[in-house]
Amino acid sequence: MDIVVATAAVPGKKAPILVPAEAVEGMAPGSVIMDLAAERGGNCALTVPGETITHGGVQILGPMNVPSMVPYHASQLFATNVAAFLKPLIAKGELAIPWNDEIVRETAVLKDGELVNTRVAELATASAVGGTK
Repeated sequence: MDIVVATAAVPGKKAPILVPAEAVEGMAPGSVIMDLAAERGGNCALTVPGETITHGGVQILGPMNVPSMVPYHASQLFATNVAAFLKPLIAKGELAIPWNDEIVRETAVLKDGELVNTRVAELATASAVGGTK
């Protein structure tokens, strides 16, 4: 490959390594890796967050806070995503939360006043005992 754009990031966790050093070393000089997951450690094993490096003639870009570089488009994308998320929650002009929908279920924190999000519960428990994950 001459160009790799890596974007796999999981909120609150280290980004998975998808491009090992051996793969970079097999790329032709002049190739470019744009690692958009650099803030979470990067998808490329050689990414240095916030820097552009060259390894064996391959440029590896590890930009930080990419949305701040393109604020207008980032805002448009965010608004589009929020609208797409909220649209299924409304039926016939009324709030109708589809609790069987995986996205709704996994993003909900409370239901009927009860904590239902396991990740939030784990973080709350860790904070209560003096540590964080």
